[in-house]
Amino acid sequence: MYNKRYEFLAEVIGSMIIALFGLGVVASVVLGNNGTAINIHISWGLAVTFGIYASGKISGAHLNPAVTLALATTGRFEWSKVWYYIVAQMIGFFIGAAIVFAVYYGKWIEVDPTFETTAGVFSTFPAVSGFLYGFIDQVVGTFLLMFLILASGDANNTPAGANLGPIIVGLIIVVIGTSFGYMHGYAINPARDLAPRLFSVVAGFKNNGLTDGSNIWIVPVIGPIIGGVLGAITYDITIGKIFSKK
Repeated sequence: MYNKRYEFLAEVIGSMIIALFGLGVVASVVLGNNGTAINIHISWGLAVTFGIYASGKISGAHLNPAVTLALATTGRFEWSKVWYYIVAQMIGFFIGAAIVFAVYYGKWIEVDPTFETTAGVFSTFPAVSGFLYGFIDQVVGTFLLMFLILASGDANNTPAGANLGPIIVGLIIVVIGTSFGYMHGYAINPARDLAPRLFSVVAGFKNNGLTDGSNIWIVPVIGPIIGGVLGAITYDITIGKIFSKK
């Protein structure tokens, strides 16, 4: 078992890697018109895969507050560690957003010099206005993420090999993105959405969903937490319960 400092660092680095590849591909598509939605879905899946490879041995590679809270709620993780895992995840995604902004800055000021229309590179926005539809989308997407993470990692089920686990989780992200990415950008991760959104505020982006009075930021924070916890509990009382009785 590694100490808190190493776990904290691993969560920062893993989260930053996800942000670099995930936000990087969105910047490429939006600012450079380089690719389509499928590029985004595949790159986000690979981003999560490599984030897990980078940090999994040390911290377990939660890289997502919804995952951390779901695991703690179902007794798989210590509550005393929850706060610093979430802080680390937020820091990692914030740093990743800052690096992507620096890399693409030259193109950014050419495409959107007043930072009025491209806050969506950093965070998610709804396809349909209002709270309900995006909330349902985030609950369902994160429910599937958490349920399938547990199903694919359960030693009593048909678990992926140790080296294949990150690839399986990446594929889960891809299929959630292609199936449910339209309604609210499939954040399915409060830190992935809120930390880059905070960076966009610091960098001076307008219409950012946080300081513009729209309160868009609430859905991709609350929805994934509820969906993740429901996904873990549902797994435990269905598939997990069946295995426990063998």
